[in-house]
Amino acid sequence: MIDKNVDLKIFFKKSELIPAIVQDWQNGEVLMLAYMNEESLGLTLKTGRTWFWSRSRQELWNKGAHSGHIQVIHSIAYDCDEDTLLIKVDQTGAACHTGNRSCFYRELMNTDEK
Repeated sequence: MIDKNVDLKIFFKKSELIPAIVQDWQNGEVLMLAYMNEESLGLTLKTGRTWFWSRSRQELWNKGAHSGHIQVIHSIAYDCDEDTLLIKVDQTGAACHTGNRSCFYRELMNTDEK
């Protein structure tokens, strides 16, 4: 159910793009971070699948449209400042363009290592 009382413009007061953290809805794994503009957010809400704004290509992209690695939306939450989204999805295949399930497959620091 989409909250029809929320005006999408509130998310874009500070910037034309907002970060969207994509997380596996079942296990909480962070899959990727991408950016949305008002149009991509609208398409995401309309289709139930993720749409983003490519900063490098300067165009809309529907995650998985070419690869088949689609993201079906389970929920979208927003933070207290109304400038970041948390999108929980059912991920088909890899979320990362490298072929990895998550874009966060490399570590810079890990204090658990012995």
